Amino acid sequence: MSTRPSVSVLGAGSWGTALAAVLYRNGVATMLWGRDPAAVEAMRATRRNARYLPELELPETLVCTSDLAEAVRHAQVLLIVTPSHAFSELIERIAPLVAAGTGIAWATKGFDPGSGRFLHEIVAERLPGLPAAIVTGPSFAREVAEDLPTAVTVHSADAAFAKRIADLLHSARFRAYTGSDMIGAELGGAMKNVLAVATGVADGMRLGLNARAGIITRGLNEMLRLGAAIGARAETLMGLAGLGDLVLTCTGDLSRNRRLGLALGRGVSLADAVAEIGQVVESVETVDTVMRLAAREHIELPISHGVQRVLHEEITPAEGLRQLLAREQKAEYPTGMFKS
Repeated sequence: MSTRPSVSVLGAGSWGTALAAVLYRNGVATMLWGRDPAAVEAMRATRRNARYLPELELPETLVCTSDLAEAVRHAQVLLIVTPSHAFSELIERIAPLVAAGTGIAWATKGFDPGSGRFLHEIVAERLPGLPAAIVTGPSFAREVAEDLPTAVTVHSADAAFAKRIADLLHSARFRAYTGSDMIGAELGGAMKNVLAVATGVADGMRLGLNARAGIITRGLNEMLRLGAAIGARAETLMGLAGLGDLVLTCTGDLSRNRRLGLALGRGVSLADAVAEIGQVVESVETVDTVMRLAAREHIELPISHGVQRVLHEEITPAEGLRQLLAREQKAEYPTGMFKS
């Protein structure tokens, strides 16, 4: 372990716990931090994350702590795995604790809800000069915890740091690719949650597999057009960070956003659907940021707009479907499709 940098995973939800297990399996000196002292103490005593990932037995020597300063001191690399709404606050808390040269990576998907900015912008502003990377792609925590084959991608403006993070995570069962398009990687990871709600609604309404495929494909079109307008690369959005995560989240019932859509499609109220899921559902906040970006770039995103109106309870899912089906017939790939 001494030849590899030590890592603290900040966030002991299902995904943070699964990634801590991946790192530990790879021989990385790993510490897992959680904000709830009682929950962390229970994890130490039982070697289980009873709330988020009870099926995973934690290694006896994996260190769990609720002391944030201890976790930051331990690490040469910090891997942040919190919900997007908690990301900015955590960055503020660790900023005075982080030593020069510490690497910052995150496996959080979504935008900063306060400002609507990408998370890499928050990191660059509050932790300037530190190498930074995002870990993203199609990866359900439960399957990662079970050591089922998974592929992710690590994007950074610093190619050497992207490879450093990928090397820590990479194994025969957990493939980690690299890239340099942080805008595209973060857009794909955020926007797929919006489109998963749309697909879930269609499946909840029993509209069939043809409709599901159509929504995924036209949703990818929306992702590509918005991405082109804000500087993302099409190949990023056609890869693991975009299409890969989109397909997984739209079709896999482990997805909270898909389950939200399924409930809404069956006629369950938004409040009851969120309460039933019992965890953060990122799309409720993400969709507003997506539509603000679209308005700024003068881009029409009919599926995303329909999701926004349903989540704000302005229309029912059935009304949203009628509006989509009533749109004018047109070419699938009009000239300049990535600009309007």
